[in-house]
Amino acid sequence: MITLGLNAAFHDSAAALVSDGVVVAASEEERYTRIKHGKRPVPFTAWELPFNAIDDCLRQAGCTLADVDHVAYSLDPRSFIGSRTMPGTIELPLIPHAPATDAWDSPWDPLFVAYVMNAPGQLVDGAPHHLQKRFALADPSAPPWRWHYLDHHLCHQASAFLAAPFERCAVLTLDGRGERATTTYGAWSPATGYRSLGAVEMPNSLGILYEQVTTHLGFLHSSDEYKVMALAALGEPTFRSALRDHVHVRDDGRYEIAPIDFEGLFGPRRERGSALEQRHFDLATSLQSVLEEAVLKIARWLRVASGEPHLAMAGGVALNCVMNAKLRDAGIFERVWVQPAAGDAGTALGAALWVDADERRGARAWEMRHAYLGPAYDDAAIEQALRWAKLSHRRCGSDAELADACARLLASDRILGWFQGRMEFGPRALGGRSILASPLHPGMQARLNELKDREDFRPVAPVVPKERFADWFEGAERNGGESPFMLFVYDVPFDRAARIPSACHADRTARVQTVDASTNPRFHAVLEAFGARTGVPVLVNTSFNVRGDPIVCTPRHAIEAFYSTPLDALAIGSFIVEKRP
Repeated sequence: MITLGLNAAFHDSAAALVSDGVVVAASEEERYTRIKHGKRPVPFTAWELPFNAIDDCLRQAGCTLADVDHVAYSLDPRSFIGSRTMPGTIELPLIPHAPATDAWDSPWDPLFVAYVMNAPGQLVDGAPHHLQKRFALADPSAPPWRWHYLDHHLCHQASAFLAAPFERCAVLTLDGRGERATTTYGAWSPATGYRSLGAVEMPNSLGILYEQVTTHLGFLHSSDEYKVMALAALGEPTFRSALRDHVHVRDDGRYEIAPIDFEGLFGPRRERGSALEQRHFDLATSLQSVLEEAVLKIARWLRVASGEPHLAMAGGVALNCVMNAKLRDAGIFERVWVQPAAGDAGTALGAALWVDADERRGARAWEMRHAYLGPAYDDAAIEQALRWAKLSHRRCGSDAELADACARLLASDRILGWFQGRMEFGPRALGGRSILASPLHPGMQARLNELKDREDFRPVAPVVPKERFADWFEGAERNGGESPFMLFVYDVPFDRAARIPSACHADRTARVQTVDASTNPRFHAVLEAFGARTGVPVLVNTSFNVRGDPIVCTPRHAIEAFYSTPLDALAIGSFIVEKRP
């Protein structure tokens, strides 16, 4: 049984394919269109189906659209009109409008709903011509699959509890918005299935509150929230009381957020690109503090209401790794697991997993041990791209030779583009499409930020072999002794921080990624080789892109990024390309 999951609603359009309970592939449309988050100047194009991502999933599965049994779409437009009618019976003029942060992205917009309702037809006849090979159907008037519209937050929830390494767990989704819900609570076990424990609905949303502050600070909402999280380490919580007065978490886990006059409380909105002031740092710090307080109170209620010792999380807010660390360290749950594609792209995965599990009614057959679910390119395809670009390159005869060559470059403070294996699913570069550098000298962080044309306050992340985790970071024993998805921060001991200064944030924390030799052997080998040369088995890992661009996906993308930035070398498959010093 083949199930195709789709997200093509608000942003982060994506596809995922599940075959008999096992995730075969998951891919994000932005990686092919090169339009970050799928947000184009023309509004409605953000709602197009992710045809390139679908094509890649089908290719990896070795099938065509005609082989698909179920299509699961991670939004239910019928809830917008208070009806359970099927596509084709909607009267668009009757749809009410609700306030939205952008003029075009309201889930009540008739054009938006029309696109979602017409998605089944788009899948049949909307694919671009160059993709028709895998999209052709013998009888387009009678597609072979069953179409499922699913609640957006249910898809977020399923992406967590059907992927987490837990037999049973509580589930928490924190998002900006779905159809109506903004936060959902639940519990899952094989015996009872998923049971909902309630929801918070619009206009109350911790995710939208974070978006509003992001906008007030001059950044892009639904895109730059991680910048606000980084700013939070540089300020004081001077506005915490003012924000706290507007956020009220009840004893039953629900909350209300009163309207906030941002300019009246926090001063004029910062113009994008203008200098950051202390009040901006302080507002970010205050917001982060209030978010953490609210989530900890919610989590305490959920622990009791669910009766479960483990927690699985999803939703865009769950990408806040500082908040996640506070929740982990609070001891409310024994372990906390966060879906690495916690944002809206992950709802494609959740939709496919939910329909697959519901239709098969069998035991779980898959656990998300890594996020390498995107496309891969073999050495033949890579060498063809290098020759097409007329690039001088050398081929390494073994993984050990590749690791040693990369370690030698990194130890001499060369910055390395790293393009290996399958691409990551989700917003983090985890050793498939990364930029790697030595953490030994404090100036490296500034070099990386300049290379990527990004703000100087932005931190970079350390990556370490799983078995060396406890040697370099405090609290490594928590959460099963690993951090494979870069979704939690850890404190760095003083003596270790002195040895890896460019991998630590201003508050001596680090967003750590651990690497397991069984899931990414080449990446693990480079870390070990660098450690053998320097005594420090830690590298700096940041995404292989520049500001405003998605992470590179294809060999051509990697070559273009390599030659348009001050990168020193590129390790792409078995090949190494170097620029002249």
